[in-house]
Amino acid sequence: MVKIKQAEATLESLHRIFTVPEAPNSTLGEIEHAISQNLNRFLQDHIAATDCSLTEIEKDFNNPTIPDAPTFVSDHTAFLLEKLVAQSVHTSSPRFIGHMTSALPYFLMPLSKIMIALNQNTVKIETSKAFTPLERQVLGMLHNLIYQRNEDFYQSWMHSAAHSLGAFCSGGTIANITALWVARNSALKAEGDFNGVAEEGLFRAMRHYGYEDLVILVSERGHYSLKKSADVLGIGRESLVAIPTDENNRICLEKLSEKIVELKAKNIKPFALVGLAGTTETGNIDPLDHMADIAEREGMHFHVDAAWGGASLMSNNQRPKLKGIERADSVTIDAHKQLYVPMGAGMVLFKDPALVSAIEHHADYILRKGSKDLGSHTLEGSRSGMAMLLFASFNIIGRQGYELLIDQSIEKAAYFADLVEAQNDFELVSAPELCLMTYRYVPPTVKAALNVASPEHVDAIHTLLNDLTIFIQKRQREAGHSFVSRTCLTPSQWDRRTTNVFRVVLANPLTTREILQAVLDEQREIASTSSIALPKLLSLADTLLR
Repeated sequence: MVKIKQAEATLESLHRIFTVPEAPNSTLGEIEHAISQNLNRFLQDHIAATDCSLTEIEKDFNNPTIPDAPTFVSDHTAFLLEKLVAQSVHTSSPRFIGHMTSALPYFLMPLSKIMIALNQNTVKIETSKAFTPLERQVLGMLHNLIYQRNEDFYQSWMHSAAHSLGAFCSGGTIANITALWVARNSALKAEGDFNGVAEEGLFRAMRHYGYEDLVILVSERGHYSLKKSADVLGIGRESLVAIPTDENNRICLEKLSEKIVELKAKNIKPFALVGLAGTTETGNIDPLDHMADIAEREGMHFHVDAAWGGASLMSNNQRPKLKGIERADSVTIDAHKQLYVPMGAGMVLFKDPALVSAIEHHADYILRKGSKDLGSHTLEGSRSGMAMLLFASFNIIGRQGYELLIDQSIEKAAYFADLVEAQNDFELVSAPELCLMTYRYVPPTVKAALNVASPEHVDAIHTLLNDLTIFIQKRQREAGHSFVSRTCLTPSQWDRRTTNVFRVVLANPLTTREILQAVLDEQREIASTSSIALPKLLSLADTLLR
């Protein structure tokens, strides 16, 4: 009898979790209030100033046993504050300028609570209803931003059951896979007694069409998700063919044309050409219009990976930089980058709404033929209603608001590039085309030595500079005052030598010029504490300059 009453009491407590919140003065209530008042202040107060090692953090999350007994929400939240929030990354900090994450508009937090409370599953209308036409409209808005078709086009196609202007995805990786999935299935479509690659598989498709191989063409600056795409599509990572870039990190059209001739001579089918609108490492934009000409001439699917740079279309001032994107068969854009919504919200848009029929799939209990279920044209199944947050941003910020955000970020990057070049101990490696740039620390005497050094000594100096760059970047991250990322390039000004560089992304509207100067000052100070790379560099430079 006692056990039954205990069970009833426990069940009643569990019911309360789904119906009644804890008292407003609970820890969770206090957190919600603090976040709603000032998110940045809350994060600044709760994220630890020092960088704890991952090994140390793992000790707090090393128990594989699910707790038997329930606990109070406030007690659990207190644990999360101390152990999880404290060692999270302050991505919204104006001093966090190393990656493509930024501060979020304040209104997204209460709207996110509504989205979670509704818990819509946009795979099918039965679990999303209004969210389905909402998502289709948001995709139409982005499609119109890219392709700028007339109103009749969108009235005809936006809510068509048999077509789709695109798909929401969890990020750019799934968006790129979806685009190339469509490209592969279209290249190996049904013909005669062959039912297409989607039905019969890659082996039979290759045998039917008589190709020796299939490849995807992209510049050497292509995102790593494209290799994943080649892997998932069954053609293998080696079938992602990297084309050399020019001195501005853009695909070399001459090398591209040469590679196409070479492949065709071997009976290898290049079924997709990928243009980059904002490379991940340097932010540069491929010559999209010329690439569209080549893709059209060769019968290739032209996909533009604009996960980063696509948002620049919001600015009439920046749109000319992406000339040719409107000719792409498909385009990837990540809303969780420069459209300022939370992770993860990627999208792929298709110029021709009928293209998605190449990947259409159905099931008896959902995604029935003739329905407007979004899941019939997506790789992913269950998905949240992220379109709601992007729709809100479009309405609250507006295109003009986005234009201001995009333009000021690019202006800020130009300012920082000038600031770097004005320092006698820093070197700009790649100038910003959008709001992403790279640079490194090079002492003045080392700069002078590089001008007179033999190729062998230049190699030695670059090796030491690479070590120094890694040292500075790691120490700056560990100190926790500011953060820049690093990457590895092969700049033409240094004869394609492997060069470690600092990489900054200036998308956060809260980042100031004073912060940018402070970042350089801190890097200079950290460099002076190097006990290995810097002394060796200075010693070698002195020797060469005597």
